[in-house]
Amino acid sequence: MVKQGRQWRSICKGLVLGTLLTSCMILLYCLSSPQIQFNLPEVPVPYSCAHRPAQAYAAPDTNTSQHGRDQTLCVPKVDIMFMKTHKTASSTLLNILFRFGEKHRLKFAFPSSRNDFSYPSTFHRFQVKDYKPGMCFNIICNHMRFNATEVAKVLPMDTTYITILRDPAELFESSFHYFHNLVPLTWTIPGEDKFAEFLRDPKYYYDSNGYNSFYLKNLLFFDLGQDNNLEPSDPHVEAGIQAITKRFQLVMLVEYFDESLILLKDILCWEMDDLLFFKLNARMDSTVSKMTPELRAKALEWNTADWKLYRHFNATFWRKVDAYGRERMARHVANLRQRNAEMVGVCIEGGQAVEAGSIEETAMKPWQPIGEKSIMGYNLKKNVDKTHRKLCRKMLTPELQYLTELGVNLWITKLWGHIRDVINW
Repeated sequence: MVKQGRQWRSICKGLVLGTLLTSCMILLYCLSSPQIQFNLPEVPVPYSCAHRPAQAYAAPDTNTSQHGRDQTLCVPKVDIMFMKTHKTASSTLLNILFRFGEKHRLKFAFPSSRNDFSYPSTFHRFQVKDYKPGMCFNIICNHMRFNATEVAKVLPMDTTYITILRDPAELFESSFHYFHNLVPLTWTIPGEDKFAEFLRDPKYYYDSNGYNSFYLKNLLFFDLGQDNNLEPSDPHVEAGIQAITKRFQLVMLVEYFDESLILLKDILCWEMDDLLFFKLNARMDSTVSKMTPELRAKALEWNTADWKLYRHFNATFWRKVDAYGRERMARHVANLRQRNAEMVGVCIEGGQAVEAGSIEETAMKPWQPIGEKSIMGYNLKKNVDKTHRKLCRKMLTPELQYLTELGVNLWITKLWGHIRDVINW
């Protein structure tokens, strides 16, 4: 009864604070999303629709003297499904994909009017902007709740599927901080450290039917289309992990981001220049909750499905590294880091990220969580040489601004941003 009373007060507070705003946004989302067409014909996409053949080049480190096999020509793969999980450095990887797509004039499957595919609803192909049966796309990479059957109807049959995971304890802390203002269940948690208080007794505060509650438990499992509320012993947890294993050719890890990019380069046959990046959507250190070993253990216990998922793909990741070669990996990671460091010196004023209030150019300001200014960004150097000017700007452009440059009309996302600014939420 006490728990029900607490949940009822939380719901009432949410209704008082956001009834009008939520109703308006739901109406806008409904108006912007096409109606489900249950009778769409099944038209497979058996081939790539790249505008021109990708140029082949000699794959590095593949000569006989080094690896015992003949040098081969490598053709970059251009048909890619990136399952963009939350709070996993996925915006950084998205920037890499956007630049690669522009370089090869590829066709993106974008959402309409917003920056995600009606998340947290499960993905359906009718959510793709201007979709018609049989249309061909090369890359799909915006936030969605994964639905393998529907995704397969949008992309060629030989598409490469990739995603990225993060240590579940660290991810839970990041998600709790970023999304807690969107989850009414957290509003009545007492004390200054709501994160620690929630983990003290998560079952007391959590309700699987609560609005946006999926942000608070097994978020990776949820994003990948699985049931995030399964009991740890439920056989469907293992079945879900095996389904993900069969579908994705590469599962990257945030903790080994550079190594992950080298594996990505290998599987897609890209060039090193395609991997250059700056870390986007980084949080201020002062907003990160310090996790004691006890809190970390509780976070992992609460997110058991994600922890099992992560351990499984951590093992497969290092098997891939061993197959690639540890020394070879170390050499290429060092090369990538050197190239990135050089680009920092060329592109970034001051050589590091700055707080939101110190970003001078509006086009360089990242989206912020509700009620906070915790996401850092960059100032582009004013005297960048002509050779690097375009690349620097693109590498530093936040996700929403880049989507706009690529032709996505984000009127709902922008309207939501304006409403937040007006009510100072």
